[in-house]
Formats: sequence, C-alpha cells, structure tokens
Amino acid sequence: MSEITFPVHNVDVIVNFYRTEVLTAQEAKHLSASDLSPTPKPEAVQTLYMRVLYLLYRFRPECHFMVPPEENLQYPEYHEGASAIMSIYMCMRQFLPVCLVYDFSLSDLTAPKKQRTLTVLSAIMNFLHFRKQRMEVMSEKNAKLRGDMDRLQAYNKSNLEAEKKIEMLMTIPPEQKAEADELAAALSELEATTVHEYQESNVINESIKDWKTKIAEKNQKLAQMKVDVSNLKEEITKLKSQIVESPEELKSQMEKMRENVRHIKNSIKETDERVVELQNMVQSEMHTEAEMQQMYNLLQDLESSMNTTKQKQEEYQELTIQLEKMQKELKNLCNEEGQLKRALAMKLDKESKQNIRRQMKREMKDQHVQDVLGQCNQIHQKREEMADKIQEITRETQQLKAKTQSLRDICNKETEKAQGLFDRLSASLQDLHRRIEMQLEDLKQDILKVPANV
Repeated sequence: MSEITFPVHNVDVIVNFYRTEVLTAQEAKHLSASDLSPTPKPEAVQTLYMRVLYLLYRFRPECHFMVPPEENLQYPEYHEGASAIMSIYMCMRQFLPVCLVYDFSLSDLTAPKKQRTLTVLSAIMNFLHFRKQRMEVMSEKNAKLRGDMDRLQAYNKSNLEAEKKIEMLMTIPPEQKAEADELAAALSELEATTVHEYQESNVINESIKDWKTKIAEKNQKLAQMKVDVSNLKEEITKLKSQIVESPEELKSQMEKMRENVRHIKNSIKETDERVVELQNMVQSEMHTEAEMQQMYNLLQDLESSMNTTKQKQEEYQELTIQLEKMQKELKNLCNEEGQLKRALAMKLDKESKQNIRRQMKREMKDQHVQDVLGQCNQIHQKREEMADKIQEITRETQQLKAKTQSLRDICNKETEKAQGLFDRLSASLQDLHRRIEMQLEDLKQDILKVPANV
C-alpha cells in the first residue's frame, strides 16, 4: 500500500457511509467510531466485510459459518469459528484486487490495525462509489435502449400497417375490376381531351394576342381618324365661309359622312364582342395556370417527404452506433466473467460447498449471458429488417426522382414550345408595325389630297 490511487477518508466519513449504504437495521445503529478507532474491533470489521460481500455477490453472512460437509472431520464444531474467518479471508482476497488492494492478510481480520483497516474500507468505499456511478450510467443506457426498442417496434408496426394499406389500395377486387377498367379508359379519354384542349388553348392564346394587337392598331387608327376628322371639319368650316357650295353636294357629303359613322359604329360593336370572347379565353388560360400551380405544390410535397426520409436514415445510423457501443460493453463483461471463472476454478478442490454455490452462480450468469446474446441476435435481426426497409425507401425515392426528372423534361419541352410561339408572335408584331406605318403614310397622303379636292 505504498502507492495508493484512492483517497483515505476519516473515521466519521467511513462510519456514515457504511451506516447508510452497506449496513441495515440494528447493525447500522450499533456501528460507531469507537469500533474502528483507536483499535478496531475484529467482530465489527468482519461484519462490515461480510455485508460488503453480501451487497456485491449476494453471499449471505450465515453461509460463512458453514463447514463443508464433504470433508471428513472428527470434531466439526471446533472448525466453525475458523471456517467463517477463512471464508471471509478467501472472498476478500478475491475481491480486494478489484479495489486496488493487493496485500490483504489474515491478520487484518483477526488483529486489525487502525490505518490498515481505514485504507481497506476507504478502498471499498471508492469502489462502491464507482459501482454506483456505473450502475446509474448503465440504467440510463438501458432506458435509452428500451426507448429505442419501443420506437423501433412502433416504426415496424407503422410500416406493417402502411404496407397492408398499400396492398389493400393496390389490389383491386374482382367486383370492382370492370369499374376500374372503365375508369382507366375514361381517364385515358380525359387525358386525350385535355391534351387536345391544351393545344386548342394555345391556338386561342395566339389568336387572342393577334386580336389584341389588331384592336390596338384599330384604336390607334380611330384616334388618328378622329383627329383627322376634327381637322377636316375645321378646314371645311373655314372653306364654307369662303366658298358657297350647292345643296346637293352638301347632302351627298353628309350622307357619305353618315355611312362612315355607321361603319365605324359597326366595327366598334364587333370589336366589343371579340373582346368579350377574348376575356373568356383569358379566364380559361388562368384556370390552366392554377392547375400548373397545383402540380408545383405536389412537387414541393415530394421534396418534404424526401427530407423526412433523410432524417429517418440519420436516426437509424445513430441507433446502429449505440448498438455497437452496447456490443463492445457486452464483450468487456464477457471477458471479465471469463477471468472470474478462471479464478473460481483454481479454488474448487479446497471448498466443495462453495463450489456448489459458485456453480449455481455460474449457471445463473450463463443464463443471463445467453439471454443477453438472444437479445443481441434479436437486435441484429431487427437491424437487418430495418436495412431492408431502408433499401425499399431508397428505391421509392429513386422512383420519385425519376418521376420528377420526367416532369422537368416535360416542362422544358413546354417552355421551348412557348419560346417558339413567342418568337413567332414577335415576328408577326413587327410585320404589323410595318403595315401600320404603311397605312399611316397612306392616310397622310389621303389627307393631303382632301383639301385639294375641296
């Protein structure tokens, strides 16, 4: 004990700890500081060691006083007191190296010393603190593992329910198969009609744009004609003041002007009717734009579902990491159990009764290890099932990506078509502007000719 790696506590601290954590009932009440200092009592020290062994290994204190029945002793009652001390000594020799105390002797039980007993008790106290912390950590990990297992079971149940629902939705009963075929045929007809209507709507949109340009041109012409008419009226009034015309010529000119006004009114009515038709066409076009917006919203929903699948994959990776950690801890526990079994095998020949009890403990531990290994196998099976489900999810995501890519290709084609239509419309507009300019020049020439004729 020259180099101690744990703190040596005072007598009061040790007494309080063993009263609260190790001893029970009357033993905790009777233990006092006088039992350990200035000269520790062997009976008190032996009871403390027996209670520590019972707390750790569940080895009852009365079992230390039993003499092995297989040994042929002439007077077994003389060996009862020594057998208890030797049993405690052998058990403490096996246990104290775990507490980093390697030089435990028989005199520490029969004639204990103050400093020596305080160091041993403080070493056991340090080990019990460490054991308590590890047990808390293991309980937290077990709680987390149980929660994760519950989540896995819930996910498996939800996946099974979803698969059943998918199967129910995908399978068509024979009674409804004819109706499903009829619906499929109707859907194909509807798709064909929608494609045809979409083409017609494109043609109508083009015609609407053409009519809009024509209407704008006619409005410009009407405005120009009104300005010209007002100018001509002013000139006519000026000329009337200078020249006296015949009434017949005036009547003929008035009739011509009335006919021109009638023609202009008829053209305005026709343009109004055409504007109403164009408004109806524009409303149908707005309806198609709303349908396209719905398709865009569906694509956004698909992206959100992809994000949820990624989050589930991350959670599965975290669970696999936790399983690997638990497997490593199980391996360490198995190694420690193997070491304990080897140490117990060396003492089987000397203590037959202890051999029987240790054999029972071994069987219990083996059963526990088998249960743990069975749970690990179940976890591995569930992990494989989760891996298969993740592969199915990845396949579904790939299918969704392919669908989105096809939809993008269709959108690109439609944009190319729209760009071609736009180019055509721009070219037609340029031609219309040229024609308008030519007609304006003709109108100017006609206006110049009118005063000459007058």
